[in-house]
Amino acid sequence: MEALFIFIAKSSGLLALFYFAYYLLLRKETFFNSNRWFLLAGLITAVVLPFLVYTKVVWIDPVPVSNMAYSPAFTPHATQEESFEIDWNLVSLAIYTLGFTAFLVKFGIDFYSLNSVLKGKKIHQQADFKFIDTNENIAPFSYFDYIVYNSSLYSASELESIIEHEKVHSDQNHTIDVLISRIFCVLFWFNPIIWLYKKAILQNLEFIADSEATKKISDKKAYQYTLLKITAHESCVAITNHFYQSLIKKRIVMLNKNQSKKRNYLKYYAIIPALLAFVLLFQVKTIAQEKVTESITNIDPKGIESMDVFNISKTTTDAEIEERLNILKEKHQITAIISGLKRDSNNQITSIQIELKNKKGTVKVKRSESTNGIEKIGIIVIKEKNGKISFNFSDDEQIRNNDKADAQDSEAEINEVENIEAPDAPNAPDVPGTSGTPAPPTPPTPPAFPGGPMPQVPASAMANMPKPPTHPGNVNDKAAMKKFEKEMAEFEKKMEAFEPDMTAYEKEVEEVMSKREAIFEKEMEKYDIAMEKFNADMEKFNQQNNQNVNFNKRQYQIDMKQHAIDMKQYEKDMKQHAKDMKQQEKDMKQHQKDMIQHEKDMARQQKEMAKK
Repeated sequence: MEALFIFIAKSSGLLALFYFAYYLLLRKETFFNSNRWFLLAGLITAVVLPFLVYTKVVWIDPVPVSNMAYSPAFTPHATQEESFEIDWNLVSLAIYTLGFTAFLVKFGIDFYSLNSVLKGKKIHQQADFKFIDTNENIAPFSYFDYIVYNSSLYSASELESIIEHEKVHSDQNHTIDVLISRIFCVLFWFNPIIWLYKKAILQNLEFIADSEATKKISDKKAYQYTLLKITAHESCVAITNHFYQSLIKKRIVMLNKNQSKKRNYLKYYAIIPALLAFVLLFQVKTIAQEKVTESITNIDPKGIESMDVFNISKTTTDAEIEERLNILKEKHQITAIISGLKRDSNNQITSIQIELKNKKGTVKVKRSESTNGIEKIGIIVIKEKNGKISFNFSDDEQIRNNDKADAQDSEAEINEVENIEAPDAPNAPDVPGTSGTPAPPTPPTPPAFPGGPMPQVPASAMANMPKPPTHPGNVNDKAAMKKFEKEMAEFEKKMEAFEPDMTAYEKEVEEVMSKREAIFEKEMEKYDIAMEKFNADMEKFNQQNNQNVNFNKRQYQIDMKQHAIDMKQYEKDMKQHAKDMKQQEKDMKQHQKDMIQHEKDMARQQKEMAKK
């Protein structure tokens, strides 16, 4: 609700800014069309600009928290009696809603009244205009391409002036301006400026129509007399451009005024400094962020359940960044927002800002920028056994030390980890050099679908495949046609004899595939049993890690790194297995497709021979 009131206040201020700029600087100028777009731009700016907020981050040093802030000392306080208070926000909202509803209903009634004037009337179409000559005693008006007037009230010359005036309104779509101004009056009904703003819009539209109409009328004085005559009409239709306006004197003055000098266009630019001041005062949001100076060092290694490190370097792709942010969100409920990401011509990251936020509202922000590419940014997430999750950015020195330590890991050390067998029981002996930390079990390798050559189409069958006879060129040659029919009969008999060979071939393929499927199913059963054992070993492995009092953080990282390698290999094997299965299925489908196509070709040949 507070946001609504702030929006209304800002919009009202912008409306007042544009109105007073028009009233003080532009209303006496003859730049009528430019004034029209200036006033419309003011309405649009009043709605859009309050939503455009620039966020400015100010970095501050962390504020030390005094121990007194956590003192459990009892502080006596006086007990206050509850008293009735009026919620002025609700009262203001209720008043606004009542006014909004009333003016909205009035808007609807005006539409209904307009529809009653236009409905059932005879329309005379001329070019892009629809003329309605009514018997009602109302002032002439236009509504989009409709032009309504009572010809019995005016002479021919007066009617000509009126129609030329209304044509300008219709041709330039002034009805849109009228509707927009009415909508703003409904939204900001409480603001007196909007009613003056609407009046300025309507008055300027009349200036435009008068100026354009007099260019097509030879007698300018007669046009002005027509303006004076129309003032006698007091009945006007709302939400339309009507010829009658109460400020006839100003319209006549503007008709006889000399054109403004072009240098006066500079007055339009006076609004720009005012808008800049508005943005700087009200549309800049300053957020204070603490600098990230501390690292996660006060956590007991014995209490760590898991630790994840996410690195972002200058060569990290957008897809990799998105993948790591998704893991942070799904696994640790930490929301990461990337902003200010820039890359150079080599697609290396030169600027980035990362904001981390957990469910409790704790925020960590880090920004890195360099023309040669950013330094590596590390995000450390540690989950303790008690369920607490700590997260922070690694400082540059810590990242460099970790990278240096990783580079010094020898292949012998990695091979030593790879050669460690999975423990069969919780009391499995510790591996030397691992500080009592056992290596994770190795997942079983999934079986591959049995391969081998597929049965080939019998060569004898292919060699004995009959060839269709050649159709004689002259169908009137009875002897040749009789011989052709005899050869076709023999061809069909040979094709029937050829079918058993193909049936036997298909049966042979089915037998081979059945045997391979049976072998694969047995291997999959063994694989499922091995996976169950692997899952049980993993549970033991996790228990041993939790019970190991001599927990070595560095060795734990090595073990988990090797475990990640094993899991990636396992995932790779499963993908290859799926790929092999798809290829096998594809080969079988292609084989069946070849067989079907062969049968279709033979059937087509027979059909063509029969037609010929």
